[in-house]
Amino acid sequence: MLDKAKQTIKLEAEAIAGLIDKLDDNFIKAVGLIDQTSGRVIVTGIGKSGIVAKKIASTFSSIGIPSFFFHPAEGIHGDLGVVRGDDLLIAISKSGDTEEIIKVLPLFKRLMVPIIALTGDKKSPLAEDAEAVLDVSVPHETCSINLIPTSSTTAAIVMGDALAMVLLEKRGFTADDFADLHPGGSIGRNLIKIEQLMHTGDEIPMVKLDTPFSQLVLEITSKRLGITTVVDDGNHLVGIVTDGDLRRALEKKSRLEDLVAKDVMTARPKSITANKLCVEALNRMEKHKITSLVVADDEKKVVGILHMHDLLRAKII
Repeated sequence: MLDKAKQTIKLEAEAIAGLIDKLDDNFIKAVGLIDQTSGRVIVTGIGKSGIVAKKIASTFSSIGIPSFFFHPAEGIHGDLGVVRGDDLLIAISKSGDTEEIIKVLPLFKRLMVPIIALTGDKKSPLAEDAEAVLDVSVPHETCSINLIPTSSTTAAIVMGDALAMVLLEKRGFTADDFADLHPGGSIGRNLIKIEQLMHTGDEIPMVKLDTPFSQLVLEITSKRLGITTVVDDGNHLVGIVTDGDLRRALEKKSRLEDLVAKDVMTARPKSITANKLCVEALNRMEKHKITSLVVADDEKKVVGILHMHDLLRAKII
């Protein structure tokens, strides 16, 4: 059993590796066609190829390329009305002669919809109707009867991923873009921006350089974040005072009534901008062993405070 499992993985890995030498100008053309499409990317296939088509459509949508799966059998029974002239079709068929797909192609051709074929036969009817043909042929399926789609479906998925990743780079798609499209689930939690969780307005602990020690204690205690920012007259960040700074002042047995914020603060504290992801803030907190992070704009004006507890409540941690 283990030998068969290892053989299956080996054959599918070889099928994927074999795609590298099949990449040619057709791939470049396919990327250009998709990138220039002003409508939607329609992905079609039937059976196992249909499942692959759904996966490719989902991946494209996740990187900001409007895309959906089109069932060819449903298409020839009335669903062709969803197709528009500014769309693009990606058709997946190992043989390139899947009856249901061949039957719907005339409408796409009539609307002058560009067609990209993912097929194992570059001389098939599907390939002949396509503007770009991506060769996803494999030497052998992994089953002993060479019939069950295994290596071929894996190859088609990987070719779809290759298209998606090239388009992602070409369009400059960023983590922030991804965050906007994935608000839910664990992915969404990891893509929450600092501005969504930070304390703002009156919740921000803030004092001036000449604020007396007693007022420092009151500000830190009342805002319950274990910290206060120290700002100049323009609200630019110049330092912070933490619970630890207060304890150290007490240990020195200084005349507390003579101390002001600038005497006990930590200058040049760590800060971050509000448009960054919370996971980046967490990484900085862990690196510098701090539990609060000041949020400032590009001019170093304080706009918020992010606490480790905020990350815990949002399940970032």
